[in-house]
Amino acid sequence: MPFKSPKEIAEAACSAGTAKTQLPWGKMLVLGVLAGAYIAFGAQLAVTAAAGSWATNLGMPGIQKFIFGGVFPVGLMLVVIAGSELFTGNCAIPVISCMAGKAKITGLLKNWFFVYAGNFIGALIVAYILAHLTGLFTASPWHEYIGSIASKKCSLGWGEAFARGIGCNWLVCLAVWMAISSDSIIGKIWAIWFPIMAFVTLGYEHSVANMFFIPAGIFEGATFADGSGVTWADFIVKNLIPVTLGNIVGAAVFVSGLYWYVYLRTGKQKTQQPPAAK
Repeated sequence: MPFKSPKEIAEAACSAGTAKTQLPWGKMLVLGVLAGAYIAFGAQLAVTAAAGSWATNLGMPGIQKFIFGGVFPVGLMLVVIAGSELFTGNCAIPVISCMAGKAKITGLLKNWFFVYAGNFIGALIVAYILAHLTGLFTASPWHEYIGSIASKKCSLGWGEAFARGIGCNWLVCLAVWMAISSDSIIGKIWAIWFPIMAFVTLGYEHSVANMFFIPAGIFEGATFADGSGVTWADFIVKNLIPVTLGNIVGAAVFVSGLYWYVYLRTGKQKTQQPPAAK
């Protein structure tokens, strides 16, 4: 099965990132809506499969988490193979283009703004119309499960949410990075599945996935342990902001930053002078 070398992946990512920053804003927004919806499909599938699994009934949380993580990657498969713009992936790919001098910071920031907005819209469409209005989370155990997810995510401290965001997007962008290495569909699928399964099973935090999980829980009346309802302010302040910042660090530092330094950095090399004659 043909695949690119690590240096070739970095070069291909750089080219792809440059193209992303040059898209018209309307296309960024539409492709962002698609990616938000695709990730939400994976998230909805994960809730449906895990909450209703035999592992839940038998009190096997590790297996339940693995089931949850094992089906979630369909979202990123749709993003990468069908084509769309995902904020978390774009925390790495256009960033390495900027580091290599192939793209402008203004283009990166424009991409982040419109793609993030589009992701939010797409995730909310699926959460409200395709999960809430369809009644798919109305019955037990899915109703309790999505509410529990929302309340737990909004109960994290800022430091916890930020650190979990770093771990998440380090793995997510490695999935995207490895998918770039393959020219075959099956190669891209396997490259995506393992890192995404790992981050979800481990319990890390993905900002775009949380644009589905927490609103879906709010729509179903999610409450904290003290009985108070989970609010939109809780979602944005306690989870979305720190997780988004962590996602940026996880991708920009540990994926694009390090691979740029190893494979694409072109600093001037110091020439060693011969010792002076005595």
